[in-house]
This record gives sequence, C-alpha cells and structure tokens, in this order.
Amino acid sequence: MRRAPVAIALLGAALCSPSPAAAGGLWFSDRGVRPMGRGGAFVAGADDLGAVWYNPAGITAAPNTVLVDGTWLRFSNEYTRELAVRDADGVVKRVHSPTVAGSSPILPLPTMVASYGLLDGKLTVAGGVFAPYVALASYDKKTSDGQPSPARYTLGSFDGSALALPGVWIAGKPLDWLQLGAGVHALVGTFVSQITFSAAPQDRLLSAPEDPDFDASSEMRVGPIFAPTANLGAIVTPLPYLRIGAAYQLPTRVSSDATLQVRLPSSSVFDGAAVVGDRAHVSFTLPDIARVGVEARFDDVRVEVAYAREFWSKHDEIVAEPTGISFRGVTGGPDRVNLPVIRIPRRFRDASSYRLGGEVTFRVKGYKLAARAGISYEQSAVPPEYLSLSSLDFDKTTLAGGGSLYIGERWRFDAVIGHIFAAEADVAPESARIGRINPLQKSAPFESVNGGRYRARADLLGLGLQYSFGAPPAPPGSGQRLGSTSR
Repeated sequence: MRRAPVAIALLGAALCSPSPAAAGGLWFSDRGVRPMGRGGAFVAGADDLGAVWYNPAGITAAPNTVLVDGTWLRFSNEYTRELAVRDADGVVKRVHSPTVAGSSPILPLPTMVASYGLLDGKLTVAGGVFAPYVALASYDKKTSDGQPSPARYTLGSFDGSALALPGVWIAGKPLDWLQLGAGVHALVGTFVSQITFSAAPQDRLLSAPEDPDFDASSEMRVGPIFAPTANLGAIVTPLPYLRIGAAYQLPTRVSSDATLQVRLPSSSVFDGAAVVGDRAHVSFTLPDIARVGVEARFDDVRVEVAYAREFWSKHDEIVAEPTGISFRGVTGGPDRVNLPVIRIPRRFRDASSYRLGGEVTFRVKGYKLAARAGISYEQSAVPPEYLSLSSLDFDKTTLAGGGSLYIGERWRFDAVIGHIFAAEADVAPESARIGRINPLQKSAPFESVNGGRYRARADLLGLGLQYSFGAPPAPPGSGQRLGSTSR
C-alpha cells in the first residue's frame, strides 16, 4: 500500500469536516420566544426587541426596554445507513447498518437586548446579543451491539461549539405611517466538529472497507470566528388596521483560521508516520435573507402572514487552505508531503418559508394576558444527494403557541412551546454524493456513505421577560389600533 496518497486523502478529508453552515441553513428553527409563539410571523408585527432579527424597524415601538429570553431546541434524530458495496467480482450488494440516534444538549439559546430612546422618542437605539437556533447533535461512538458507529464517517459530534450574534441597531419614525431601522451584527464564536475517516485500502487486498484499524479520528476547530453582516427593514401603515413590513439580511462571509488535529490509524501501515502542523484557513458564504409580512390588527387581535426567502445557493462550496500542514515519515515516499488547497462542494439551494401567526390580548381578574399561536412551513436548503449528519436539514412544519403575562406597566413574562415536524428523507446510495475516503483513487469505484433513511424531530421550550423603564408605551390590547406604538 502506498502511504503518501493515504496521508493526503486523510488530511484533505479532515478539512472537509462540517462548517458552521452544516446544520442546513445554519439554524434548524427561527428564533425568539414571542416571535416563535406566532410561528415566526413577526415581520410586519415586529414591535418589541425581538425585531432586531426579523425587522429592525420594529424597535421604534420598544424604546427604553430590556428583553431577555432563552429557548431550548430539544432536537433528536435517527439515521439508518444504507450502502451499495461493489465486491471484487463487480457485484453490488445492499448493506444496512444499525440505526444510530443523535440528540442535542440541554442548552437554553439566549436573547439579551436593551434599547434607549433618543430625541424625544424620534430615534431608538438598541444593542445586545443572541444565539442562533442550531441543532448541534452528538452521536454514540458504538452501536447497540458494540460495533463502531456507522455514523462516524459523516459526524461524531459538535461538542465544544459556541456561536453568538452580537450587534447594534437604530430605528426611527420619520412619518406617522413609516418606520425605518437598520443594524450591524456579526457571527462570532468557535465551531468544533469531530469526524472519523477511513484509510482502508479500497481494493480490499489488506482490509475491509471500514476496518476500525484503519480509522483516523479528527477534530476541526474553526475560530475565533468574526463575520460581520447587516440588516435593514421598514414598516408601512397605510391604514389604521394594516401593517406591511419588509426586511433584508445581507450575506455573511466567514473567513476564519482553524486548527486540525488528526489521530492516525492504529494499523501498522502507519507506524513511524506523523502529521506536522495543525493550521488552516476556512472560508465560505452564508446566505442573504429577504422577509415580507402583512399584519391586520383590530383592537386586541392581530394576525400576520409572512414569507421569507433564504438564498442558500450562495453556499456553494467551502474553501479550506492549509497553512504548513504536511505528512512526514512515509517509508518509500517523499520526506514531506504538503496538503494543497481543498474546495469542498456543498451545492445548497435557495429555500422558502411560509408563516401564519397571531395573538390576542384579554384580561383575567385584573391581569392583562396575551395568547398566541402560529404555523410555518420551511423548505430544506440541502439537496437530497448531499444530505448527511453533518449537513442535516429537512422540509419542516412548525406548530407553536405561547403567551404573556403583564405585571403592572413595566413587566411582561413570555413563554413558548412548539413542535417541529421534519419530513423523513430517504437517500438512495446510487444518488448519494458524499463518499468514504478513497486514498488510492484508481483502485475502486466511488462509494457513498450518506445513503439511507433520516428522521428528525425537535421541540421549542422557552421563557422570557421584558422590562420597560422610563415611560413605557401601552401593551397590546390597550384598545389602540395599528397606527399606535402599542406593545
């Protein structure tokens, strides 16, 4: 076996570890306790500090407030891998692996934003930080029968990842019927992925294709990430009971240093070999997002229809440029083999989301309450042939509900509960496009490792509070119609 090509394939594959875009559109769900209680229909009706994500024009209705919330994205999934293996006689056999399950940790995903009114309320500035709702799942290293997990070649875990979006925003109301807002924020933090690669000879002369003795484990740590972007929005009130909102999120260009750690296989084939260096540079583009919504508001009742388009086709590839990573100590090979620049095809596609939600306010024993509900449908951004545990996304339907309790004029307590119904996906091995490492490219045909059946489910469980200081505006249900700044 020629070990220099094996080394190149191993290191190249390690740099193919999933990026922060791996969760199929980065976030598995839209965000915010109150907005998700409306099914994410919060573009025209955005009127608290949750507007910094959906439509920054809405913060004009929330001067002098603090909003804090946290949501647990309780995510779990199952994967039953199916391979099409061609033997030495050219016969293709279907092989099914034991089902593996993944789950996310109990980790509340926070929102912390504060605002302040300027120029007698003509301008509102806000600043804060929030976290994307990412499904960071981990998988067992062994199956129920004690064998290595068949998921190891696409993902081991995202343990150690931490991402956030800090930013500042400003909004104003130049006309009674027009609200405008804009802001800048950045994706910051560190993204970590563990994945295993196989250096088993594909010609089957020395080992089986997935012999654990030829497994090489790797960890890619991308960061610190600092990827700035911006968003802007407007809300128009043409009639007292009608609001029309539109917002646009600019693309995000991630360009970050990374470290790569590789443990070479235990097979004697790799005795005396070593990986030198651990630095690389990773770059890719996350999509721009367009949102529009129309809300009807009649006294204590609001209903909104909204649409969002995420332009994931910009996420076409990941470029990984090693910095001095090389393989040394190969018997019979060069003293040093440097790893070249690697371009990893992603081939994501644009995705649409349709949302319907609303809320109603009422009083019970002197307390003001709000009840809300919503539904949304979102298309997958990942083509089926590129679906894997490290690029996991589905067509999804979200049903959610929530409510608020108002205490006096200053306090609002929020809650949301929702369920995300993800469509099952079956990827035929013949159409799958993610392959096991093939160090000797001419010795065997391409064999995919992402074929099989994928299932996933998720729940949203969140709590939040808003505190108003200064002179708080009236809450929703105060009898004011849409032309006011009711909250």
